[in-house]
Amino acid sequence: MKHSATLVLLTCIGLLGGCANPRALVPGQSTEADIRSRMGNPMDSRTDPNGDRLFEYATGPEGFVTYLVRIGPDGRVKDVSQLLTEEQLAKIVPSKTTKAEVRQLLGRPSHEDAYGVGLTWSWRYKKGDVQPGHLVVTFNPNDTVRDTIAIIDIPRGP
Repeated sequence: MKHSATLVLLTCIGLLGGCANPRALVPGQSTEADIRSRMGNPMDSRTDPNGDRLFEYATGPEGFVTYLVRIGPDGRVKDVSQLLTEEQLAKIVPSKTTKAEVRQLLGRPSHEDAYGVGLTWSWRYKKGDVQPGHLVVTFNPNDTVRDTIAIIDIPRGP
């Protein structure tokens, strides 16, 4: 009895480890069925202007990654990318980039707040895959970006 409970637990852990694992997807080979079997249903899906389908897999609100799986017209994975990076944040241009464009670049925000400076979206991320922090975007009343910032969490002492 004890062995079968352990076996069930290990099987569940193995299955969970296989879920949401974009590394198991192979560009040019993996299909939508492969994506869904390995990562489940996307948090969001949309079509790019070039016809590619985009599947978004966010681990928020407290997770640190949002994967975007790009599927070409042939139904195969073209690319898998992590959206929550300072490089993505740097693509945002204040007074020019719109809310819709920010949504495309960084995915669904983890948090949305309205402060005196305007609507603010934020996402958890890890700088260098190590240091936790937040990517923050504040919007003007005309729905263009006001400011962007990457904030690193300060580690708590003992």
